[in-house]
Amino acid sequence: MSAGQPKVFWLRNFPAKIAAIPMILTSLVVFIGCSIWTVVYSFTSSRSLPTTDFVGFQQYERLFGSSRWNIAVENIAIYGVFTIVFALTIGFILAAFLDQKIRFESVFRTIYLYPYAMSFIVTGVVWQWVLNPTLGIQETVRQLGFENFEFDLISNRDTVIYAILIAGVWQITGFAMVLLLAGLRAVDNQIWKASRVDGIPAWKTYIQVVIPMMRGVFVTALVIVASGIVKLYDLVVAMTNGGPGNASDVPARYVYSWLFERANLGQAMAASTMMLITVLIILIPWFYMEYGRKNKN
Repeated sequence: MSAGQPKVFWLRNFPAKIAAIPMILTSLVVFIGCSIWTVVYSFTSSRSLPTTDFVGFQQYERLFGSSRWNIAVENIAIYGVFTIVFALTIGFILAAFLDQKIRFESVFRTIYLYPYAMSFIVTGVVWQWVLNPTLGIQETVRQLGFENFEFDLISNRDTVIYAILIAGVWQITGFAMVLLLAGLRAVDNQIWKASRVDGIPAWKTYIQVVIPMMRGVFVTALVIVASGIVKLYDLVVAMTNGGPGNASDVPARYVYSWLFERANLGQAMAASTMMLITVLIILIPWFYMEYGRKNKN
């Protein structure tokens, strides 16, 4: 290697590197810096203002001993598992439907994707009306003559998380569909021709050939959907505000409550750190699969 090569490397795309400096500094200071700050102060007794009175794992012991936190974790686990399963499954079915080169495809694609363009607050308010037992589906069906019909998910402690799940799946499925449709469009058309010649049913071709080929697209969709699940907050606030009681509480709302309503910075930071760890557990394997293997190859 000649002495001039390193210099040429640093000068390559030099204007782009200069333009990227503000973004890099913002990432380092705001995201990484604030994340480190959050972790550090989760080990303190900070309340309204941050202090350096370190108390070890006391905040975490209090966190995991809280029934409210345990309910929030259970709710986000239920919501997360079902959202991922339903969003990816329904999204793939819709993508396969649109991939048949149907008429008015753009219209259907817009209709399916439109809920994702709405904010979670709007989605929450709309579904609160739809699921309200005195205004929505239950009351409408009863007015049709079925007086014993019950569809009261939103005011029942045992089923309220499923009411939120319905709204969440309705909003995110269109986005999953678009990602998976892009993956389907990247599949070589010769595969379909070969399967028809061999007499292989379409459903078997999807399961045995197409879906394995779309592993990267599925992983990307999974990571994006899962990252959004961890920070679920506004949909819950708009639909139930965590009620009845704390039956529909989620970790993000727990953090907000302890930070702004109870002025307990240390406890809020401990809960935030657990959310951060969850996000890292999701992202690190994805980064390894996407970039680690490529570098090895």
